[in-house]
Amino acid sequence: MEQLLHYVWKHKMLPLGELTTTDGRRVEVIDPGLHNRNAGPDFFNAKVKIDGTLWVGNVEIHDRSSDWYAHGHDHDSAYDNTVLHVAGIVDRDVLTTSGGLIPQLQLDVPPTVRQNYEELLKTDQYPPCYKIIPELSRLTVHAWLAALQTERLERKTEDIRRRADRSNGSWEEAYFVTLARNYGFGINGDAFEAWAHCVPLSAVGKHRDDLFQVEAIFMGQAGLLELDAVPKRYQQDALNEGYFARLRNEYQYLAHKFSLTPMDYKQWRFLRLRPQNFPHIRISQLAMLYYERRASLSALVECETLDELRQLLMTHVTPYWETHYTFGSPSAENSKRLSPHSVDLLIINTAIPMLFAYGRHVSKDQLCDRAFDLLEQLRAENNHIIRMWRECGLEVKTAGDTQALIQLKKEYCDRKDCLRCRIGYEYLRTAKVPQTL
Repeated sequence: MEQLLHYVWKHKMLPLGELTTTDGRRVEVIDPGLHNRNAGPDFFNAKVKIDGTLWVGNVEIHDRSSDWYAHGHDHDSAYDNTVLHVAGIVDRDVLTTSGGLIPQLQLDVPPTVRQNYEELLKTDQYPPCYKIIPELSRLTVHAWLAALQTERLERKTEDIRRRADRSNGSWEEAYFVTLARNYGFGINGDAFEAWAHCVPLSAVGKHRDDLFQVEAIFMGQAGLLELDAVPKRYQQDALNEGYFARLRNEYQYLAHKFSLTPMDYKQWRFLRLRPQNFPHIRISQLAMLYYERRASLSALVECETLDELRQLLMTHVTPYWETHYTFGSPSAENSKRLSPHSVDLLIINTAIPMLFAYGRHVSKDQLCDRAFDLLEQLRAENNHIIRMWRECGLEVKTAGDTQALIQLKKEYCDRKDCLRCRIGYEYLRTAKVPQTL
């Protein structure tokens, strides 16, 4: 329960009554200090009064004071400036490297805090803090959601930076990979990211005025122009139609020209996938977007409004795919345009994070501010995570709210990291948790 001791100390959720050291001296906590999550003492620059004398220094916390020796602090000079050692159970004295005795405080976690924390960890109801949510003030909820929204954009920024690093510092390629990943709409996200990394944009750029060649490279690098990638019942029809063979021949020529190696087509998932989400359809839409020069970072940065972004990202398939979902299998004619809902998801998961990340990269605050503004303009997403929070009593209005709540679930609730959550804080400090919603 050391983590809970840290929490109680940090937030001064201390037991009622006088605090004393193990040798009977009165302790008053003026400032618990700065919580350190890295190597070294747990709290820096704490201020505590011991018998009326103010001490400024570090505080170390353990479940048992004997952990001081188990962790080797008695041989580490970084802990010599410890002015107070706090433990759940004091079972021995603790000494500095020079043999100096460090004052100790046995800290008892208040029963209500311990009970509430155990409930958060053990409850099967999800999220475990659901009981208190209707009691939260609007200011508390708004402040926490604003912080979570920024946190989520920061996390996505790290993903984009990683892609840029993998692309030798090219933010243009990082944008293309991010866009492609989100064209997987979850199920094929990893496959689309792998595909985008093996699409040589420098080579494709030499043929971007020819839609057929663009599509040949895109489909070929996806491994979808291998005959084995076509279901056996459609292989002969695919060959008879001619388009598959033409694309494959073109790709073989371009692959030889640019020394291209396709990905393994077995990475693509089709099970329980709606036909409009088949990789063939999404790749054709990306080919059209790229051919029309609407898949570039510069085009994205030039968009200042939500309508401009929607127009930029709205696309459709190339002619062959208007009557097909896979090679050799005809379907009713349909332009297969991206739905408005899908376009908005691309804005939320691609355009906005990219504006924020690139704004940070080039030190342009206006791009970061635009990202936040766009999130507030977009309507709230509707998925199982958001429906869960709504059922708990949270008001959800915008995509900014939904992105914050997705961050809350994935980075806090799923990890049972209630001690870093502001809702968890409110839950822990309640003397009596409400029994019903």
